[in-house]
Amino acid sequence: QEQVRKSMLTLGKQQPDRVLAMCQDYLLKHPKLVVSHRVVILQTIELIVGCRIDAISCPRIKSIISLASDEMTRSKEVVPDWQQAASNILVAVGNKYINDIMEEILSKFQPGLLPHFFVVQTLANLSDSNVYGMVPFLNAILGTMLPMLSMAKHDNMKWVFSSALCHFSDGILEYLANLDKAPDPTVRKDTFSSEIFAAFDILFNNWLQSRESKLRLTVAEAVGSMCHLMASDKLEEQIPKLIPAILSLYKKNNEHYIISKSLCLVLDASVSMGSRVLETQLDGLLLALHQQTLCPPRDNHINCDRCSFKTSSSAPFPLANSFPDRMVMFVLQKLENSNERNRMGSLAVLRHLINSTTSTMESKKLLILASIRQPMADHSNKVKKRVVQVISAMAHHGYLELEGGELLVRFLVQHCALPDTYRRGQKPTDPEEVTNEALRTMCDNTLHLLTTTVGRLADVLWPKLLYFLTPSQFSNAASPLCKSLIVLGNKKKSSQEPTLIIHNVHALVVLAVSQLNAAFPFSSRGHGAPSLSLLQTLSVNIHPKTEALWEKEIPPLLSTLEDQIAPQLLSNTLVTVDDDKWVCQLAAEATRYLPTYNAALEEKSFLYRCIGTTLQRSFNKELVKKQLQEMLLAARHSDAVEREGVAMSVGLCANSHLEGTLAKLEEFGKSDAFKKSPSIFNLLKERNDVEIEKVKSTLILCYGQVAFNAPPEKILTRIDQDILRCINKHFNTKVMLFVFTLVMKTKVEQVVLKAMFYKDPLYCTGHAFSYVFSRKQELITLMLDLIKAEPADSLRTPVRHLVMTSCANLMPLDPALSENESFDLLKVCVNSVFSLPPETHTPEKIKEEETLDPKQRQNMVSFHNLGALLGRLSPRCSDPRPAVRTAAMDCIYSLLYIQLRYEGFCLDYKDDGVDSLLPLKDRLENPDHSILYKTCSDLTKVMSKRLPQDQLTTLVFMLFEGLADSQANCCRASSVILNTLLKNRGGGLHELVPEMMEVLHARLQSITEEQVRVAVGQTVLILASQHLQAVINTLVNQPLPFDSWTSEMWMALGADPIVANQIFEMVIEKLLIMAPYVDQRESMIRGGTRKVATCQPLAMTCGLKELLLNGNSQEAAVGTFPQLFSCLTVRLGASVGVSAPRDNNTKQTASVHVAGWGARWFQGVAADALRILLARAQLDEVMKRLDEDNAWDAMKEQGSHTAGVTLLARAMAKHAGPRLPAIVESLCPSLNNIYECQRITVTAFFSELLNHHVVTELMLMDVLMNNMMERISDPCCTVRMLAVRGLGNIATGSPEKVRPPLSDYFYTGSSFLPSLRKLITHEAMSGLSKVLVYLDKKNVHLLVVYIFMKIKPFLESENDEIRCASIHLMGNLSKFGSGEAVFKDQIHNVLVSLLLHLVDPSPEVVKVSRKLLSIVLYCIQITAMFQNHLHDEKSLHYGEFINDLTKYLIEDFPGMLNFYHISVIQFFKSNWAEVRAGAAMFIGMTSKTTRVDAWVRNGVFLLQSCVCLVMLLQDPAPVVRVKAAEAMGRFH
Repeated sequence: QEQVRKSMLTLGKQQPDRVLAMCQDYLLKHPKLVVSHRVVILQTIELIVGCRIDAISCPRIKSIISLASDEMTRSKEVVPDWQQAASNILVAVGNKYINDIMEEILSKFQPGLLPHFFVVQTLANLSDSNVYGMVPFLNAILGTMLPMLSMAKHDNMKWVFSSALCHFSDGILEYLANLDKAPDPTVRKDTFSSEIFAAFDILFNNWLQSRESKLRLTVAEAVGSMCHLMASDKLEEQIPKLIPAILSLYKKNNEHYIISKSLCLVLDASVSMGSRVLETQLDGLLLALHQQTLCPPRDNHINCDRCSFKTSSSAPFPLANSFPDRMVMFVLQKLENSNERNRMGSLAVLRHLINSTTSTMESKKLLILASIRQPMADHSNKVKKRVVQVISAMAHHGYLELEGGELLVRFLVQHCALPDTYRRGQKPTDPEEVTNEALRTMCDNTLHLLTTTVGRLADVLWPKLLYFLTPSQFSNAASPLCKSLIVLGNKKKSSQEPTLIIHNVHALVVLAVSQLNAAFPFSSRGHGAPSLSLLQTLSVNIHPKTEALWEKEIPPLLSTLEDQIAPQLLSNTLVTVDDDKWVCQLAAEATRYLPTYNAALEEKSFLYRCIGTTLQRSFNKELVKKQLQEMLLAARHSDAVEREGVAMSVGLCANSHLEGTLAKLEEFGKSDAFKKSPSIFNLLKERNDVEIEKVKSTLILCYGQVAFNAPPEKILTRIDQDILRCINKHFNTKVMLFVFTLVMKTKVEQVVLKAMFYKDPLYCTGHAFSYVFSRKQELITLMLDLIKAEPADSLRTPVRHLVMTSCANLMPLDPALSENESFDLLKVCVNSVFSLPPETHTPEKIKEEETLDPKQRQNMVSFHNLGALLGRLSPRCSDPRPAVRTAAMDCIYSLLYIQLRYEGFCLDYKDDGVDSLLPLKDRLENPDHSILYKTCSDLTKVMSKRLPQDQLTTLVFMLFEGLADSQANCCRASSVILNTLLKNRGGGLHELVPEMMEVLHARLQSITEEQVRVAVGQTVLILASQHLQAVINTLVNQPLPFDSWTSEMWMALGADPIVANQIFEMVIEKLLIMAPYVDQRESMIRGGTRKVATCQPLAMTCGLKELLLNGNSQEAAVGTFPQLFSCLTVRLGASVGVSAPRDNNTKQTASVHVAGWGARWFQGVAADALRILLARAQLDEVMKRLDEDNAWDAMKEQGSHTAGVTLLARAMAKHAGPRLPAIVESLCPSLNNIYECQRITVTAFFSELLNHHVVTELMLMDVLMNNMMERISDPCCTVRMLAVRGLGNIATGSPEKVRPPLSDYFYTGSSFLPSLRKLITHEAMSGLSKVLVYLDKKNVHLLVVYIFMKIKPFLESENDEIRCASIHLMGNLSKFGSGEAVFKDQIHNVLVSLLLHLVDPSPEVVKVSRKLLSIVLYCIQITAMFQNHLHDEKSLHYGEFINDLTKYLIEDFPGMLNFYHISVIQFFKSNWAEVRAGAAMFIGMTSKTTRVDAWVRNGVFLLQSCVCLVMLLQDPAPVVRVKAAEAMGRFH
């Protein structure tokens, strides 16, 4: 429907008149159209009118107005969707044609009559949409409406009147506020004052006390708007009652927004007219309103706290402007209360006061600034959030420039540095909680806002924010601080303000901190880039020479932030500055700043490196020694990260000051730091030993860094004499002799090895090869001892790696090792490595594997990531760049040979399959895509032969990832490789099919290439050809209704006729045995059950529909057409009157997942599938006929389902006869199904087939007739009715088949007629009428009277069709009893009834009664009279007819007079007034024409007739009373 509506709207925008005419005609021709359909059409009309009203002709506008008005008021009951849509049309038209609209609306808004709900609603909406057009009418409308207010008794009418008055008042106020634009500028407020006050009196004194909450709120809103239009004296009188009444509503309603809005309007009106009584209400108002500030916000409205203190734009904060001192003191006193909610509400009010009453608050700034300190110290984040909002407001109004304003800035910065409340991935359990992250983000944004938008704060924030950069407690705020300082600095630089220059040394500390931040750019919320940018801004403050350098170097660094950019920048800066005094000052400041980072060791380590770089550029040797001394003594040697930082600093310093550095290290080695401090009873002995070893570790690392960084020409001569001597001195300590804990021992050894590792690159230089390393063998022996000390069964430390690296670096140095020494070194290293298990195991696994011999362990090793590598590389064989394609093929070639090595083949083994990849490389040079994809396919064939089974899964899932590759060619190649692989090896992946289907479903959502989407469908088809059951099970279990990607997967299955045929057979088999629905209880309260569809049958039906949409499924569909047709027809019957299934996870219907789910969609799945099946079978004539008859819609609705199935059977019988035998054979088993809905559908189909002669030609008559005979005893009433109809249809379709056995059924069935329901009764009589036409008298003669007697009770049935059928059946029976006395007696029994039915309210009953009377009375005079009066083309004058007839009846049948009177009196109690009147007329005419002696003989009957006629004089129908009086007049 939505798609059709969009199409109609598109057409309507181009040709509005024609489309509107079509919509209007359609609505007029279909008065019984369902409401939802009417609503869609009306909404379409509204949209067309709204966008093209200028292009619509005036006659069409008037007809649309008439249509919408009629649609809106047709039903007296309120039908919201329908009537609202019609009302919206009137409002849309009223934007331009207000006079025509008002003419139509006011015709239905008459004085003294309560109007339709939506008439009032339309007037209200018009006053909103067209203010200038409506206000001139409002005075008259209000005059008409006022008397109606007292007539409104129901809440809905009171609500709509209140809403209308609110809209009218708002419209009038808008009109008066814009008189310069108004068409009539003479309109004044007092024009409406009297009417408004009269309405106000009713609403306020009567309706505001209603029990209905919604009505109270609407009345309150209307009262607030009406106050502005009331006379001042009237409003003044009402204020003492009005304000308490509105305040009392807070306790009665949960929705406070509307109450607060109304109160705002009342206060606004009171202040505007200078109310003197308002002050007396002030205390109560402030307390009540402040209490509302404590309520949480609801429904996305501004909460009552804010709305209560704010009001209309014409007079903001009326209370604050009128009573400023009392208001401010009240709020500040409330701030002293420490309750969280109390402070939050008070702060919200204070913020609004600061923002909206600037002039009033000017003298109270210092008082507010002092009072805000208490909530600033609150520990609640919710309160702090409100404080930040207040600070933002204060900043915009000059509070921060005052004394004490710096505390507010500090508060913001302090909360910009808040730590995270939760770790990554965690979420707060309380949705209203204000986390540190949320508060911090708010402070960041506020600081940025103040920096960029409040110009007056520039001198306040600069340079004050700089002093927050260096303290460690503000380190997490570095990023927002830097950004704000950059903005401020750039503004001052561009305007060349002198305040840009900072005359103190703090800029050097900022330099050090910024360098440090840049070294760890992603720490502390990404402070690296802002810190570098700040350096560029501060360059003139740090040193004049840095400005040009940093302008050049910092921008490129910002784009490539890495770990080494900061030291390089610092080094270049130092070279550029070339000022030793400045360098020394920078080193001293940075060293003094070290303790700040005790809690951030990585940053502190980097700061050591910066100090080393600075000392490297210093020429002051005394300062260098002093700084080295401070670092070595102040360092925390217990931490490995800090030890390495100190060592790197010392090493960098040694690059320029080698002699001084070595001297300082030697001096440090002899210091007290290496001596044990005595302890009482040696209790701390072990602790002192450990601490000394850590200091030694620092020293050894320092020597290693010195060796690494010192100039090669200087360090070679110092290695033996200074470095190695000191290392050995500290290495040969008790740490290697006494047994400490394994962890501590390992750390010391790692430190020594790192020192060796730092030293070794030096020996790889040109100078090293001429240097004889005399202690080489000694070091290698020491290294081997360390390897041997490592555990043989586990790899727990990096000692092995460090030792082997050091040995490898020592090997090229002189003197060379002997052959035995080299062999021993290799043997120790190899044994140490190959003794380890192949991978990290748990102790339990290691224990299990200890029993394996080396040969078995070797066989366990596999190329475990072969599949992943091939999955990454193979799609690159179609990469757009030829070099990449060739490289990918080479890699695959190598990988496959590596796999052969793993399988045990020798090194020189050649595999023909793998070698066949080499010729494929030449084809990769061709850019033709088809050749590349063919090459990928050939490559996959080779891979599939050589790939182990355990790697197949990894390869497949890696190829799934490749389907969404960034290169389109590689996406297509992945699909080609995947499909080729699955064709060759997919048979062994049965257990993984569900997972693969889920991954394919997910991948389809991100694939945009149409070719790849088609290939994914082919993948699904390949899997289905190998694992059909698993694929179908996975697809069936997808959520309902299917999304577009699941539908694509189903559709892909139809591409292969063989697979499609298998699916059809499987689904048909399952649908025959699965329950289509289950009975569920409605609720615990209401009881009762309802039918709820089961998911799997519905999913299979949806799947069939999607599969049939694939044109390639035609062959399979035609081959199984009878079975599919029967299955879908039965399934269609099972979908009618069934509710949608529920989602087991959410306990909600599936409609919560996909828009468009509903009863129509749910019931339409089987119908859509059946429709597509007919198209696949090329039954175009069948489809054409079904479309013309709207059969599809009929089949989906429960009330018209059987009629729709009848139309389906009729079309099939006429245009698809040859297919019927197989269809009937397939449908027959469903007649015995336990589900009534399926039996009903099949019986309806068979019943209609019997109406066509084709079933006789196809020899199906006996089968169908026998089935109908069996269904006569079905427990379902509808099935019995349809079976009776089918047997009756035999007379139409195959009259030659009508035989006595068939008529016997109707005779037997007629004996049960009184016990059957109306539909069965009607069908039985209609069928018997059809059959009697083809029977002989000898077959019916004996049963005529019996049937006649059974039919007689139905002559008075309330159902028109049953009365008509019974009379028609009597007419058909008459030919079998004509001339017989017994039959004549039966005619006399029903004669009175037939005569009275000549005035029956049903025209059809009158028609058949005329026909029957003209043939049943075998009297020449009566027959002639009947022909005169009962002619079809003449209207019947019943009085004349009865007058003439009674004469002949009394003359020809005098003995029947008493019987006639008794029969007529029975009709005095008839349900129809016409029949009662006719009975009275019959009595009167009979009395008039009867001889006196006859009345004397029948005095009893005369008396009884008079009594009954007297009773009829009290009949409620006037026509009956008139006829009774006339009849009594004839007794004179």
